[in-house]
Amino acid sequence: MADGTAGEAINGAVPSEVVGYDVPAVEAWISENVDGLEPPFTWTQLEGGHSNLTYKLTAADDTTAVVRRPPMGELLPKAHDMGREFTIISGLGPTDVPVAIAYGYCESPDVTGAHFYVMSYVEGRPLFESADAREHLSAEGRAHVGMSFMDVLSALHSVDPDDVGLGGLGKKEDYIGRQIRTWYRSWTASAEAARYDTPVVHELHDFLSERKPEQGPARVVHGDYGLHNCLFNPSGELQAVLDWEISTLGDPLADLAYALNSWTEPSDDILEGSDPPTLVDGFVGRADLIERYQERTGAHLSQLAYYVSFNHWKSACIIHGVYARYMRGQKPADDVDLDLYRARIERGIEMSAAAAAAIS
Repeated sequence: MADGTAGEAINGAVPSEVVGYDVPAVEAWISENVDGLEPPFTWTQLEGGHSNLTYKLTAADDTTAVVRRPPMGELLPKAHDMGREFTIISGLGPTDVPVAIAYGYCESPDVTGAHFYVMSYVEGRPLFESADAREHLSAEGRAHVGMSFMDVLSALHSVDPDDVGLGGLGKKEDYIGRQIRTWYRSWTASAEAARYDTPVVHELHDFLSERKPEQGPARVVHGDYGLHNCLFNPSGELQAVLDWEISTLGDPLADLAYALNSWTEPSDDILEGSDPPTLVDGFVGRADLIERYQERTGAHLSQLAYYVSFNHWKSACIIHGVYARYMRGQKPADDVDLDLYRARIERGIEMSAAAAAAIS
């Protein structure tokens, strides 16, 4: 599953096998701070996702919840921000955006060595690969996924963050400009270690900086809105959006374009080794997603190609930074296909340039 609330359980762990948690201390904290949850619990690690340590808790009366904390070891200052995630799902809970119910947040690392939070367990499955779509979704469900996916994104972008206590989540102005500056610094800082640079990246940086659209009202942008971070039922209905830790305030069309860029169509040039779920028969196309979003939000999408180009460029910069860390030896490269990383960087640059060329 994605790094969140539900999915395939991979083990029922006894306390000594639970990684990153002082089980008695956490269960005592939950007993004192979360109504309706009574330990002891069966701890079941949830499969997949990134590195946040996420367990399903099942009480003797079959009541369930999920506990989530950052990975072990030293972290970057703003990485794996559990408090941020808890604040966001708390704010969005009363809205039409489906999220897990926020039960409680422990801000003291004294309990188990890190901040953690507890939320509801949501049934559903994320879609990483074509096998997920074939195994989990009915034919009608595959046809419905795209519509539900866009309906939820439209609902998110219709929420005024000030109305739900999220107005202080980040700076509201110049989201695209700040993103361009951040990821261009990343590219230039990583180029030597990555042993890869190209003038096209710098030309695209200049183009995107000069052609930046005027931003409308700031909205909560998820930052990684894709099928891998959503839980779907077999009918294709989105049950919950996961992984809010990099969410902030910004330009909603950047979120839309990111989602579109990750929605692969069978006619696309697919990288070897890539197996996206939307290649399975029955999914709608990107044009249908755009139409649905526009119907739901009334957004003006005349400059959508700009946002598509920006997101491909940004993704290339992000992957380039990860690739550089592997090349420096800062991340273990065992069983990592570095050629695929390089190919993904090059593909992102190519796709960004193609979208930029379509801008009048």
